[in-house]
Amino acid sequence: HVQLVESGGGSVQAGGSLRLSCAASGYMYSTYCMAWFRQAPGKEREGVGSFDTHGTTSVAGRFTISKDNTKNTLYLQMNSLKPEDTAMYYCAIVWRYCSGGVPAPQAFDIWGQGTQVTVS
Repeated sequence: HVQLVESGGGSVQAGGSLRLSCAASGYMYSTYCMAWFRQAPGKEREGVGSFDTHGTTSVAGRFTISKDNTKNTLYLQMNSLKPEDTAMYYCAIVWRYCSGGVPAPQAFDIWGQGTQVTVS
C-alpha cells in the first residue's frame, strides 16, 4: 500500500521561493502519474503539475517539477510566489500515464495529507 507524505510548506513573503517534497513509500507499480494539486479555502482543487514514468512532465509558469527516483520523491519548486498561491498543496498518484497535462483529481487513487503554503 503506497503512502504519500508532503513536506516543505510554510509561510513566505511574496516573491520568495519554496520547494515542496512528496515522498512515496510502499510498493510502486512501474507505470504511474504523480501530480501536485492545490486547494485554497472556498475553491476547487486544481492541478499544478504532473510527472509520469514515461518521462512526461507538465507544469506552468513559475513552478518546476522534478523527481528523484533514488528517493521516490517528487518535488515542486515554486518561485516568485504570489499571495494567490496560498493554498494547501497535495500530491497524488494514479497507476497510469498522465497522458499530458494534469488529470482531474477524481482520476487519482492515493493522496497525501497536504502541506500548507502561505504567501503574504
